[in-house]
Amino acid sequence: MTIHNALYSSATDEWPTPFAFFADLNREFRFTLDPCATRQNAKCPRHFTKAEDGLVQDWGRETVFCNPPYGRAISAWVKKCHQAAQAGATVVLLIPSRTDTRYFHDWIYGKAELRFVRGRLKFGDGKQSAPFPSLLAIFRPNRSGSSAA
Repeated sequence: MTIHNALYSSATDEWPTPFAFFADLNREFRFTLDPCATRQNAKCPRHFTKAEDGLVQDWGRETVFCNPPYGRAISAWVKKCHQAAQAGATVVLLIPSRTDTRYFHDWIYGKAELRFVRGRLKFGDGKQSAPFPSLLAIFRPNRSGSSAA
């Protein structure tokens, strides 16, 4: 099974960020840390792999691009993004747009700037669009937040 076939099944919870999409964001934010990477798909020279577990690492005052695994642990990643911003990091989180979830209401809504992605992203080397819409939640240091787009 190739990576793009696995993306559209339950075989993986990893959705590699489309290069052009990341490049546009990187021009705006100048990311310094990718806490959810593999050695092959890291978006920043400083990154954490699954073995290094970005959830337990200190993100300091980095400018973070976070595209977490979209499985059961996604709520822990969302919480970590919010907490990292409270500690001084700027965090841009790319996740499925699931505004009905507890983690969205507990850690994103009213606490982060929201940008809803138009259309559906094509993750990794996939030829098909994702089966879900995406959103960016932008957490700024010590910011109580705004849900404005």
